[in-house]
Amino acid sequence: MAWKNLKQRCLADHLVSEHEALTELDDVNDFMDWQAIEDILCDIHAKRRGNSAWPPLFMFKALLLQSWHNLSDPGLEKQLARDLLFRRFVGLSLADSVPDHSSIWRFRQLLEKQDLMKVLLAEISRQLSLQGLYIRTGEISMVDASVIQAQRNRPNKDKEGNSTQDPEADYNVKQGSDGQRKTTYGFKAHINVDEDGFIKATTFTAGNVHDSNHFTELLSGDESAVYADSAYKSRKHDEWLEERGIDNRVMGRAYRNTPLTKAQKQKNQRNAGVRCTVERVFGVFKLYYGMGQARYLGLARNAVRFGLMCFAYNLKRGINIQRSCNPSQYSCV
Repeated sequence: MAWKNLKQRCLADHLVSEHEALTELDDVNDFMDWQAIEDILCDIHAKRRGNSAWPPLFMFKALLLQSWHNLSDPGLEKQLARDLLFRRFVGLSLADSVPDHSSIWRFRQLLEKQDLMKVLLAEISRQLSLQGLYIRTGEISMVDASVIQAQRNRPNKDKEGNSTQDPEADYNVKQGSDGQRKTTYGFKAHINVDEDGFIKATTFTAGNVHDSNHFTELLSGDESAVYADSAYKSRKHDEWLEERGIDNRVMGRAYRNTPLTKAQKQKNQRNAGVRCTVERVFGVFKLYYGMGQARYLGLARNAVRFGLMCFAYNLKRGINIQRSCNPSQYSCV
């Protein structure tokens, strides 16, 4: 199955007037070594028989646009058809057609089926490191989790009496800052970020999985310090960090008849000022990427969607840091 040829430009492409609104993503295109990404995706649609398929790199870049603009699959199809900025970023000529939403959906599932998500995140992190934006040794880690409401979260029943809730989601019960217990039916995204807010590792589970169950899985073991809230505090985790010589900055917690001492409260306050970085990342996801609500049914599909959010976020974070360091090189802010 050959790939469609999208490199040919038509006359209409040369007649488009240049405007800074069309070049807003040019620095993102220049920022990455897209050939390395394409090499990872090269086995997708690699069969020799069948109709020509959309190039994997084109589809991957389209999914990045989907995350940045919080679009559904039909919404992404429409934007690719009518938005010159989108077409410029993915390399689509004005004379080319666009993939339909079912093709977008199927490509996303191929990323999960071929187990490419972690490989892609590692490659993006590698490229950020080569540009001096991502610290790979001796860094600190901040671990946290956030709940995502399932697409079908209400306990209703269909005509046959079966529950309409997503069967792969589950209930999460959490006490808010106001002291009220909040129950959400959905999933839970677990992340590890560094001091600059780059996402280093992720895990995606049902909502009933406790935050601490994936604590050590998210860590490399080479960190200089680890920050996390009191939900991750346990003797087992304290011993794990001590064995590896990692500075334990997990928030202390009070127990019945054992309140926090003044020194522990002061330490928690100091650590909270650093740990808030991971909470800001989740804030960006929920405000701009639509993370608060699942878009698909099933854990695997939503896990891929969240993974793509992380790719998109790391790229934009890297660009923003580079812009702040070299503002004269960029016309867009």
